[in-house]
Amino acid sequence: MRFVRQPSSICSFRANMILLPALWMLGMLTKRQTLKGRFTIAAKHHITIAEIYETELVDIEKAIAHYEQSADYYKGEESNSSANKCLLKVAAYAAQLEQYQKAIEIYEQVGANTMDNPLLKYSAKDYFFKAALCHFIVDELNAKLALEKYEEMFPAFTDSRECKLLKKLLEAHEEQNSEAYTEAVKEFDSISRLDQWLTTMLLRIKKSIQGDGEGDGDLK
Repeated sequence: MRFVRQPSSICSFRANMILLPALWMLGMLTKRQTLKGRFTIAAKHHITIAEIYETELVDIEKAIAHYEQSADYYKGEESNSSANKCLLKVAAYAAQLEQYQKAIEIYEQVGANTMDNPLLKYSAKDYFFKAALCHFIVDELNAKLALEKYEEMFPAFTDSRECKLLKKLLEAHEEQNSEAYTEAVKEFDSISRLDQWLTTMLLRIKKSIQGDGEGDGDLK
């Protein structure tokens, strides 16, 4: 997943000359497949379009729209695994764009859909973890209530490192103790390496302890 950046003038020129006509052609192909009832093929075309917006044109809002459309088509064809992959893309970008409620709803939905699947239930803890972080950025009380709900829904979540980290972060936040917050994150990161998305979300929470614009803007 890419984080939002502004395209350079060279990229914009390339987009106008090459990518936009390609997108138009893909759009026409997608419409034809939809009219023929070939929704799985149409879904794949929407993913291709989303990836162009995501990686080349850096238009995340349009990438989100096409991932959502792809997910809808996959759901209609009962390809739930493929639909979930698209939805998780949407959730990650929605959180990046501070559309936290949208991200929460998707993470909770995918978590609920996977927690009873023997092959997928291990991933459920990650989705509930991400949903809780989005709650946390918005409001500490919401995060506490969400955490209780996830533990009740998915008891295995309670013993996960992610749940234990959340509890430590909530305690540190309540005490406005940025050192304890940072130490908890460092301990987690020493075993499970944080990716860019998690690092960004955790930093946003930490800023609410330090105060906007204060602190070193780091988790280490």
